[in-house]
Amino acid sequence: MKQRQLGRTGLRVSRIGLGTLTWAGHPGEQTAAERRAADMLKLFWDAGGTLVDTADVYADGVAEYLLGRLLDGLVPRRDLVIATKSGGVAEPDRRFDGSRGHLLAALDASLARLGTDYVDLWQIHGFDPLTPLEETLHAVDLAVSSGRARYAGVAGYPTLPGWQLAKAATWQLAEPARRIRLAGAQLEYSLLQRGAEREVLPAVRDLGLGLLPASPLGRGVLSGKYREGTAPPDSRGASERLAGFVEPYLGERAERIVDAVATAAEGLAVSPLQVALAWVRDRPGVAAPLVGARTAGQLEEALSVEALTLPEEINRALDDVSAPVHHDPDQDWSAL
Repeated sequence: MKQRQLGRTGLRVSRIGLGTLTWAGHPGEQTAAERRAADMLKLFWDAGGTLVDTADVYADGVAEYLLGRLLDGLVPRRDLVIATKSGGVAEPDRRFDGSRGHLLAALDASLARLGTDYVDLWQIHGFDPLTPLEETLHAVDLAVSSGRARYAGVAGYPTLPGWQLAKAATWQLAEPARRIRLAGAQLEYSLLQRGAEREVLPAVRDLGLGLLPASPLGRGVLSGKYREGTAPPDSRGASERLAGFVEPYLGERAERIVDAVATAAEGLAVSPLQVALAWVRDRPGVAAPLVGARTAGQLEEALSVEALTLPEEINRALDDVSAPVHHDPDQDWSAL
């Protein structure tokens, strides 16, 4: 698999990343979950993949724990670029804790679960309105200077305010001798969710970060599995717990986009999944979309996109059918 630089840093990552949100499985399924995780990690590594993304909140740390158990015993630690996140909390009145104390303690806990002395990329998992930004970013500087993290970035799901990203990246660039340049930004980006193009992508490209798209397949909808109107029994859409996660992408606009992807796939003799993933992988500013496959079969199909580059006319057609609407009232007046 080809490698890319993450932003304007020396960190190289595979141009498809492996997400671990789905690794934990359900309670009581740890053995089966570990077996599935092992199959996917080995498949990913054999294909030349290096970037593996996780977080301390994924199944309350179970995803990190599973990844840690597979290091060295299955895949050499030195062959992977491990990215994790800290700052997400499950409190009734708070989603993020960006305090220096919480972040550094959370990073130490992640390292213990992963069984490693460092992570290659440490990401702040959202901005905390109750903590000064400079305190949050000071934790980044301490993590890198102490060797616990090699590079740092930010993450937001499903959105990341462009002004906050720009403020954080600019703060770090203001004193390059003392502060650590942000390497990457992670948020949802796909043919069904192009909101990143309004503020985040321009900021990412201008400030030298690499974008790591989460949910690049539109929460699975772009694979075409929901085109018949009923969710497959083993899909997120059929799950009582996750149906609400998929539902926002099942409207008429999504149907038009999925139909266009399917038409392109038929013409190229590939799958809709491959078309959708190739589109987001090759967008300007993107370093590596993160694939959150649930099975080795799904991951194998995603990895086969390595050999696919979409023709320019198909890229244009997909751009047109999925173009986000940014309403500007001044444009309405100018047309009169």
